[in-house]
Amino acid sequence: MPDETPAPLLFASYTMRGVTLRNRIVVSPMSQYSAVNAEPTDWHLVHLGKFAMGGAGLVFCEETSVSERSRKTYDCPGIYTDSQATAWRRITDFIRAQGSASAIQLGHAGRKVATRAPWDGFAPLSEADAATGRAPWSGLAPSPIPFREGAMVPKEMDADDIRYVIQAHVDAAKRSLDAGFDVIEIHGAHGYIIQQFLSPATNQRKDGYGGDRQGRMRFGLELIEAVRAALPDPVPLLFRVSCVDGGGWGMDDTVVLAAELKARGVDVLDCSSGGIEGPLTLHIVPRVPGYHVPFAERIKADTGISTMAVGLITEAHQAEGYLQAGSCDLVALAREMMWDPNWPVHAAAALGVPKPHELLPRPYAWWLQRREDVRALNRGA
Repeated sequence: MPDETPAPLLFASYTMRGVTLRNRIVVSPMSQYSAVNAEPTDWHLVHLGKFAMGGAGLVFCEETSVSERSRKTYDCPGIYTDSQATAWRRITDFIRAQGSASAIQLGHAGRKVATRAPWDGFAPLSEADAATGRAPWSGLAPSPIPFREGAMVPKEMDADDIRYVIQAHVDAAKRSLDAGFDVIEIHGAHGYIIQQFLSPATNQRKDGYGGDRQGRMRFGLELIEAVRAALPDPVPLLFRVSCVDGGGWGMDDTVVLAAELKARGVDVLDCSSGGIEGPLTLHIVPRVPGYHVPFAERIKADTGISTMAVGLITEAHQAEGYLQAGSCDLVALAREMMWDPNWPVHAAAALGVPKPHELLPRPYAWWLQRREDVRALNRGA
């Protein structure tokens, strides 16, 4: 009798507007702090290219700044000049050639700017750094609250600043299309500028952009409206959210926000957590396998928006189980991909997908098929 086992959902295609992914495996953004003059380099080409070669459906580049002032560090990439877009184009062309789609995560660090790299503890730059050409600068924020001791006090944003930051995201989104990206994501999590408006811990405004939840959501919703209006309809728009942040923003708030984002044309909610009280506090929930999946599941059930889950997803059957249960629509991996860039191929083998090596480029797949043919002959002997 023919095998009636259904094909794994992990390797079913997935369509967002005009973009169809070859599978549900997403490489989550991973900041590398390796840009030069805010432009990606050969490091980024190899770093991202190997994930596309490994068979992922969607490959995110790292969080990319919408303006010079919005960078966390001097080594963060940007998408605010044409030369930056040209540098990214080389990478997106390669990703597409391997059969994957590419995504950019647009970010603005707000008050969390002018720091060293994470392996230096995200320590704020000081006047001593100016002697090395890395002088500190002040950020923009909803309220003038520094993100940690020793950091510069950010400028409290006025109406002109709000318009400027929204326009910077619009311009970056348009330039991202010129750079060849298939998918745009707005970073509204991890203590960056949108979350700084959302969270009562960092938003102490008394005007229409502060106060109650609706006021604190206003900046992010206006930004999303402007970006969605600037994008062609076939281009998917995603939003990364800290579902709980440890500063007064919780899941009930996120469900309300998700419904508002869906109504404004956001296609997928990328579920994360934390980050509001410091650069290394991205989680405020126990780090157990799939620790963001319950957030994605509730948001999807309560609002109907598609969701993506990330967080200690490491095993093929684990990822497949989340999809089969309807907990999320896409699964995202980061550090596990660093450990194993060919994770999609190995997951396909673990789930019984025929000829999993065919996810790889032909110069790999052909040789691996030869090896399988030899093994089959030896078993027959």
